[in-house]
Amino acid sequence: MQTFMIGQDTIQRIMDVSRIEEVVGEFVSLRRRGSNYVACCPFHNEKTPSFSVSPSKGLYKCFGCGESGNVVGFLMKHEHYTYPEALRWLANKYNIEIEEEQLSEEQIERNNERDALFHVSEFAQKYFADLLFNDEMGTAIGLGYFHGRGLTDKVVKDFGLGYCLDKWDDFTNHARKSGYSDNVLQKTGLTIFREDGKFYDRFRGRVMFPIYSVSGRVLGFSGRILSKEKQQAKYVNSPDSEIYNKSHILYGLYQAKNHITRLDKVYLVEGNIDVISMYQSGVENTVASCGTSLTIEQVRLMRRYTKNVTVLYDGDNAGIKAAFRAVNMLFEEGMHVRVVLFPDGDDPDSYAQKYGSTRLQEYLRDNETNFITFKTRILADEIKGDPIRKAEVLGEIVRTIALVPDLLERTEYVAQCSSLLHVPETTLQNELAKVLNRKLYDSAKHTPDPADKDLVDRSGQPQPQLSDDSGLGPAQAVTPTPMVEAFQLNPAQSQEDKIVDLLLNFGNNTLPEVEKDEEGKEVTVYYTVAQIIVADMLADNITFTDPVCQTIFNHFATTLQDGATTIDMQYFVNHPDAAVRNKAITLMMEELHISDKWAKEKHIYVPTPEDKLQVDVEETILNFKMKKLEQKINSIDSQFPYATDDDERLMLMAQKMQLNKIRQKLGAALNRVVG
Repeated sequence: MQTFMIGQDTIQRIMDVSRIEEVVGEFVSLRRRGSNYVACCPFHNEKTPSFSVSPSKGLYKCFGCGESGNVVGFLMKHEHYTYPEALRWLANKYNIEIEEEQLSEEQIERNNERDALFHVSEFAQKYFADLLFNDEMGTAIGLGYFHGRGLTDKVVKDFGLGYCLDKWDDFTNHARKSGYSDNVLQKTGLTIFREDGKFYDRFRGRVMFPIYSVSGRVLGFSGRILSKEKQQAKYVNSPDSEIYNKSHILYGLYQAKNHITRLDKVYLVEGNIDVISMYQSGVENTVASCGTSLTIEQVRLMRRYTKNVTVLYDGDNAGIKAAFRAVNMLFEEGMHVRVVLFPDGDDPDSYAQKYGSTRLQEYLRDNETNFITFKTRILADEIKGDPIRKAEVLGEIVRTIALVPDLLERTEYVAQCSSLLHVPETTLQNELAKVLNRKLYDSAKHTPDPADKDLVDRSGQPQPQLSDDSGLGPAQAVTPTPMVEAFQLNPAQSQEDKIVDLLLNFGNNTLPEVEKDEEGKEVTVYYTVAQIIVADMLADNITFTDPVCQTIFNHFATTLQDGATTIDMQYFVNHPDAAVRNKAITLMMEELHISDKWAKEKHIYVPTPEDKLQVDVEETILNFKMKKLEQKINSIDSQFPYATDDDERLMLMAQKMQLNKIRQKLGAALNRVVG
């Protein structure tokens, strides 16, 4: 049997002919604004349009919730299509005949095995669900358990719950008779095969919780034992396989995702039953980690739908400690974190059973607090007049605040903690500045690999590395001090964004430069904007503080060094790193538009970005260098109070004088460009 896939030439034809405004317009009411279209975002609830579609770039971007992508990405997000399904939808719309390429034997084997894993998992879910309602033992034991937990038949069916009979090999024999191989049963973990040739059902005698992908495919299972045998684990989960990785999955996300998007909020609980009880109680935007401590991949999965998370944990000491462990990752990923702690001995499920859905929702609303205030209050109770413990608590609180990327949030947290701990705000601000500076210094002192192509200049020689991030030449580096201006993590962010903006939007545009030939005559040579910027940045060994900007710049640098003359911007639109993809699409989308009325009706000509590109490129490079230079001068200024002798002070003064001369030259160059 021959197996085929959509060929790359066909994919390119589909992408070439697809009009993003036509496709999005079939699902969203678009209104023209300048060269783009706008609408209320289909991915979150809003009254003022922040969703923009650019026909010229083939991209969409919501400046409210951050969702962005190309025409295929829109269909995958909005209609929950797989990549091939989205391509087939577009091919059908634009009457493109699908030409498929024959897969290699290796590709066929890999795809067939993956499909088989999906099929047997879906087969198992239907079998277990059928036993729950149509088998005498399944109904008496399995469904009886769920009813005893207060779950209705409707919610049991919504989550596809089931029961595996308490027999050694009932499911395995049924699956074998239905044509599924031992290899597939073993790889999904549904059956355990021993070395002596015997086998048994992994989930025998357990109620079954299927685990779904975001698009609703069954990936694996979690099974709960109903007997009280202490030697058996309470919960058993499917092992990781080609289709299931528990650290990348959130239980209940398939059922909750639309509610999370609509409400712009997600509740994070500990267990499967908690998710289902919350869902049945009307709190449908609830998920749980799948039998593991919260992972960074799960946090990023939540962030695709909202930045607002409320963590619900048991009110005992173990629940509090679990909350502490989980929240650091949430803050680091830019989530806004709140917490609700249930009374000691209760969890979301038991509270809902005791008091009902209305009381549960009221409790969540009335007891929600921001996490840092909650943590501060908990730890403040441990101080009890002990100055050593108070210092430890202050350090722990400040380290948590330092994880918050937003400046305004950090400022508010400092004010709240200052009041709760009876410590001056300036004290907390200074300690926070030390932590932030230490993080910045630790990242800056990383020594790159000299063989790294990203650090090789146009002559092929490795660039010298500075011990700080100023990147302005081989001046002797000064050891940083622990003090920096409070909260200034990246003062050059706007300049870094502007450099990347020019690369993404005008990188392939050419500009003239006057050079001298071998005979000394002036000749005009054309370089792309990307070539000009990359050459200038590498010549002065300038690096970016923002790692996303650095990643984008590195791709331009390595691509040009490999001999390419133009850059494919779609590389960033389809980049596997969501942060890179979102940054690129955001900068590539035009938010401001020049109305045609200025020229047609008022006879006023407004220069386009292309008209002033030459000046813009020169000015942006100089401004970036000036900002980096100012950072280095400020760093030297901060050393003077800590200088221990005259020699050290003289060295600092000499370095500052050298940098001030460079600043004067940059200032003069900027005045020439601007003037």
